[in-house]
Amino acid sequence: MKRRLLLQKGFVAAVTLSLFPKKGLALGGNAPDIGAPAPNFELSGTNLLVPDKSRWSLTDWNDRWLVLYFYPRDFTSGCTIEAHGFQDSLEQFKINNCDVAAISADSVEDHESFCNSEELDFTLLSDHDGIVSRSYGSWMAPYSLRHTFLIDPSGVVQARWTGVRPVGHAQEVLETLKGLQSMQTT
Repeated sequence: MKRRLLLQKGFVAAVTLSLFPKKGLALGGNAPDIGAPAPNFELSGTNLLVPDKSRWSLTDWNDRWLVLYFYPRDFTSGCTIEAHGFQDSLEQFKINNCDVAAISADSVEDHESFCNSEELDFTLLSDHDGIVSRSYGSWMAPYSLRHTFLIDPSGVVQARWTGVRPVGHAQEVLETLKGLQSMQTT
């Protein structure tokens, strides 16, 4: 019975995507359209480099690009691979006026442990109830789905990836960032 329901949901998603591709429908709901303002948020979180800060909002990244990625769970293999990809490229993102923040349903304490264990120097935010994840079309209870959004300094979504494969994803996002930035200077 579960398999049949899954197949039905997959079929509905495929038909909807083919009929309404510009709507940004992702498996987790409606993702913000490219060119639309990114949904604002305010969440608790952690960043090893900013130990005195406990809450972040989208406006904390005004005047900078932001990679905002959603992922299912700390310490799982795919999520760890993805986090290391962004950590390994973090200096290149910073050189290009871009920060990285990640959102999952894990607690702030779990995020702190994950950051310490994996030596992550970017912000991890806790969306326990999935409210922010829903606003980005990235929620399938009880987890955030693996989606990424590239938000420009004025708060507009410039690129998005849904159903991300963790290996090599950070490099793909970095190349897209560089491409978008080079288009702005020409």
